[in-house]
Amino acid sequence: MILKDILNGIEGLKAKGDLDIDIKGITHNSREVKEGYLFIARKGFDSDGHMYIKDAVANGAVAIMVEEVAKINKTDVNSDTIIIVTKNTRADLAKVASNFYGNPASALKLIGVTGTKGKTTVTFMVKSILEKQGLKVGLIGTVANYIGDENLGESERTTPDCIELQQLLRRMVEENVEVVVMEVSSQSLKLHRVDTLVFDVGLFTNFSRDHIGPTEHPTMEDYFDSKLKLFNMSKVGYINTDDFRVAKVKNIEVAAEIKSYGIDNAADLIAKDITVTNVSADFKIKIGPRNERVKVGIPGRFSVYNSLAAICASMHFGAEAEAIKEGLVNVTVPGRSELVPNKKDLCIMVDYAHSPDSLESILKAVKGYTKGRVITVFGCGGDRDAAKRPIMGEISGLISDFTIITSDNPRTEKPEAIVQEIEEGIKKTKGEYVMIANRTEAIKHAIEMANKNDIILLAGKGHETYQEIDGIKHPYDEREIIQKLMG
Repeated sequence: MILKDILNGIEGLKAKGDLDIDIKGITHNSREVKEGYLFIARKGFDSDGHMYIKDAVANGAVAIMVEEVAKINKTDVNSDTIIIVTKNTRADLAKVASNFYGNPASALKLIGVTGTKGKTTVTFMVKSILEKQGLKVGLIGTVANYIGDENLGESERTTPDCIELQQLLRRMVEENVEVVVMEVSSQSLKLHRVDTLVFDVGLFTNFSRDHIGPTEHPTMEDYFDSKLKLFNMSKVGYINTDDFRVAKVKNIEVAAEIKSYGIDNAADLIAKDITVTNVSADFKIKIGPRNERVKVGIPGRFSVYNSLAAICASMHFGAEAEAIKEGLVNVTVPGRSELVPNKKDLCIMVDYAHSPDSLESILKAVKGYTKGRVITVFGCGGDRDAAKRPIMGEISGLISDFTIITSDNPRTEKPEAIVQEIEEGIKKTKGEYVMIANRTEAIKHAIEMANKNDIILLAGKGHETYQEIDGIKHPYDEREIIQKLMG
């Protein structure tokens, strides 16, 4: 593609060189540069892309995009290297990627889902309902990316980086996808990954403490404001009126038309007559002129909220009552309230709960229908919000019958140190617990102490199939671990 077309829509840029040159590819990673590429130098948390301009040019970059404040050494570039200067290369990367891949989003209907928890479940629910309605659906999210039943693999992030995202959307257009439902993380909104997208529907599921740290959000206000950006990129926004922070959106001026759903408070779509069992939740809602009874195959009151969000988005695209009911009753979401079959017929559930609010929600849900004890195995990730560790320890101590504090993606921190911080919270309760930093040994301990009336909740990893230690992701699938421990 011609360089000047790739730069279309970028305001205030300055350029030195021939903008009519043909560009073979774009990247912000100097190691991925090939002959004829445009290299976009952007600043990250750990490194500054401007430091790798020399490498990019050596690898074949014919053009580079840099920020105004950057200083370029003459020895780092060739005499004919085209230099584009902009105010913010991170923000402009989204426009560059969209232009390079032909603005694929313009040919798709987009649904964006944000919120502290529930994003993954809601996207799978929407996909299931709309497919029952006969639409071809693409999904982009934490677990994996899909076109229909085809699993395209997992992205490194909940919401892919600009270039990968535009590549995915282009492929979806080429495979005749009609609607794309995607998780939109607060980080993706803050760091401009989804700039240029216009969402037909935006969903804000809930808001609670998570992702607070030096490489994420400095404050809860920044976290909330980042999520709120979705409603300035959406035509219609749906909010959960039972979440007091999310409910405030209706009093904030945003571009989207705001509609709502809920259980306890006034809303456009309300669930009534709710019944929760150990395998499902069902409720009544009004669809058109009729009251319909809907059943979702995931237990817990939180499943009702997730279902309502999915129903709102699906009805926007014409989903009828039968499609909604069929789409929800058999929906499955990897790593979300997932029961793991095993030789001992124990009730073992894997769930991604990794924040205080999500841990409390799943614990309250399983506590309500478990005949025996709730045995919880969980840890907290390293290099992330340390303040939530004692909070989660206290939550488990108050609700679980027995807690095994363990490791969960310690990254560059010592697992034992994280475990001790969690313990500070559980010590405030009368809850029984033990600390076993090795996660496999912790799971083994839970299996050995459990009987068939108990439930073992393995919280935190969910769909993940790795354990991240010192920058290396080691294979670690809890489903496989369970099978090996049981011989």
